[in-house]
Amino acid sequence: MSPPSRPVPLRSWWQRLTLVGALLALHGWALAQGVALQVLNAERVEDGLAVSFSTRFELPRQAEEALLKGVAIYFVAEIQVLRNRWYWRDARVAQASRTWRLTWQPLTRQYRVSTGGLHQSFDTLGEAISSLRGVSGWRVAETKDIEDDGRYYLEFSYKLDTAQLPRPMQIGLGGSQGWALSVDRNLTLTLEAPSTPPPNRPQP
Repeated sequence: MSPPSRPVPLRSWWQRLTLVGALLALHGWALAQGVALQVLNAERVEDGLAVSFSTRFELPRQAEEALLKGVAIYFVAEIQVLRNRWYWRDARVAQASRTWRLTWQPLTRQYRVSTGGLHQSFDTLGEAISSLRGVSGWRVAETKDIEDDGRYYLEFSYKLDTAQLPRPMQIGLGGSQGWALSVDRNLTLTLEAPSTPPPNRPQP
């Protein structure tokens, strides 16, 4: 006859809870895939909805090596603005995307970042990466899209877009950790009227 089982000491349960917490933290980091989202906020402005975000990450070694060999690296931010509907699937009222193209210029020995028809050159990779880690005041929806008093939220994603790499490089790439850089987040919107400056008072 086997001896009766002994109760698990409280310390063991605490250790298990600590381990679960650590695993959950690792799971959250895995979902973020190497990108820390430091800032994500949205505010109502006169002509619609503006979003600002900031991320923190380092370019993987494999991506840096490809960059120095003349391969362009693309980063993409995508936003969808949705309206909650209890009776049906949530309605998408607006969407926006922004792409950054990072290249190495061997003749000038500079890094170049291109986005929306604008181009900037940088002496170091760190400076170039810093320029594409976030954006401020990005208008993603028009006033007519969010003019009622509905409940809205936005779906945000930011990633190193391996789908824009040359086709031969995509073969066998899959979910390689060497190229995995992405983060996804949802944000509930609290839409308030944009603030207006007080009227000028007449001088006495």
